[in-house]
Amino acid sequence: FASYQIDAVINLAARAGVRASLEDPWVYLDTNTKGTLNILECCKDFNIPKFVLASTSSLYANNQMPFRETDQTDKPLAPYSATKKAAEALCYSYHFLYGIDISIPRYFTVYGPAGRPDMSIFIFIKNIDNGKPITVFGDGKQQRDFSYVDDIANGTLKCLQPFGYEIFNLGNDNPVELIYVINLIEEMLGKKAVINFKPRHPADVFATWAHIEKSRERLNWHPTTSIEEGIKRTIQWYIENRATS
Repeated sequence: FASYQIDAVINLAARAGVRASLEDPWVYLDTNTKGTLNILECCKDFNIPKFVLASTSSLYANNQMPFRETDQTDKPLAPYSATKKAAEALCYSYHFLYGIDISIPRYFTVYGPAGRPDMSIFIFIKNIDNGKPITVFGDGKQQRDFSYVDDIANGTLKCLQPFGYEIFNLGNDNPVELIYVINLIEEMLGKKAVINFKPRHPADVFATWAHIEKSRERLNWHPTTSIEEGIKRTIQWYIENRATS
């Protein structure tokens, strides 16, 4: 901050993963909450006018779908979502106290090329390709609003506009069953999945669905990549980089 002229900060850094946060909640607190506080302090001290915090759809827990930005988000189901909620609350404090313009996009299950290796889609692709079993918690009927990374990146950049303090849902607005995604991967790889079904984790919500009208109107943003096209591009990337994946 002392060495460069900074116009805005986009905080994409986080310790992610709902189930993993139950194993070591302390590292989630350090990264997601304290880490955000560190950056907000720098923005205050160096007079950075704009801050964008990447947040999560997991804050909505078991609200009625589709999830809206105005829904209650103070009953997180896991330390991960609790620490992201704390980061959002700190953002409002720094907006109120120091006038920092803050936008908070809440991401809905982002996937795509070069994605996190611990995400379900990447694990499914790699294991199915290598003939290894995949684990599905529940019956596979749970739904996720899978959102392609290019769409999310585009929406995040649009959040750099001045809004004061606003929260925006960034999702595909088209929840699909997990088993449908697995079937897509099977079809595109030409291989059959070996599935181990396990009980659904209590911290996992059954479904997610983004209400994105606010993002359409205020950000002039909407997703353009279908789940079918997104899975196709992700598998193409995986095949091209298989030796190092």
